[in-house]
Amino acid sequence: MLSIIIGGAGSGKSAFAEKLVCRLPGQRLYIATMIARDTESVKRIEKHRKQRAGQGFRTLERETDLAGAVGTDPTETLFPKRANALLEDLSNLLANEMFSQKGGGMDAVRKGLRALLERCGNLTVVTNEIFSDGVEYEGETLAYLRNLARLNRDLAGEADLVVEIVCGMPNVLKGKLP
Repeated sequence: MLSIIIGGAGSGKSAFAEKLVCRLPGQRLYIATMIARDTESVKRIEKHRKQRAGQGFRTLERETDLAGAVGTDPTETLFPKRANALLEDLSNLLANEMFSQKGGGMDAVRKGLRALLERCGNLTVVTNEIFSDGVEYEGETLAYLRNLARLNRDLAGEADLVVEIVCGMPNVLKGKLP
């Protein structure tokens, strides 16, 4: 099952996604993609660690090359088959793949998502809604926004469940909550 949880910054999408994954039986894997670049990102990472503490998640910090992590796991210790994986989040992963020296761009993101879908029983992807600010962007920022919009749209098309979180409230756009 593929679930997409989308919302703006501070909307409550991460907490909702964690609760959703905790309802599913089996192992829980949390794939953290944020790079600690500054004080604010360090605080956000710590907030997320505290938020999921005691919920049975095994955390894998993976900033790029998800497919490489999945593909080099013959013992299935990192990515057990049929595990419940939570990717937190697609927006960071795409930025890392597009803008870091070791990134592989949009193709690497798609390849990683495919590998996760093939290995995991349930994949829940958290992503950002960052398209409504009314600002016109150019260059690399515009390319990033277009790529994220394309990924969000493609994933939503194949997802079993799509939920938008607004002010902490879930709005089911596709499928039914388990």
